[in-house]
Amino acid sequence: MAWTETFCCNICGKEKNEESDDWWLAWEDEISPTPQVHQPMLKITHWNNFLSHDATAKHLCGGSCAHTLLDRWLHEAYESS
Repeated sequence: MAWTETFCCNICGKEKNEESDDWWLAWEDEISPTPQVHQPMLKITHWNNFLSHDATAKHLCGGSCAHTLLDRWLHEAYESS
């Protein structure tokens, strides 16, 4: 029996196929330049099969969904500050 893995965009739900080449990965993180300062950070990088298995990674099917994620993240970061 063959095993296949499926990735879906966290924004629009589109399923990734083998021909897809414009997919991205994103993570929410935190930077602490000093012990008292904790600043939220969003990291985005081009698709990498190894990194795509990280449980905290968000899968994005293209620039439009990456922009949507960034917009939502910025709004949430602004609201919480």
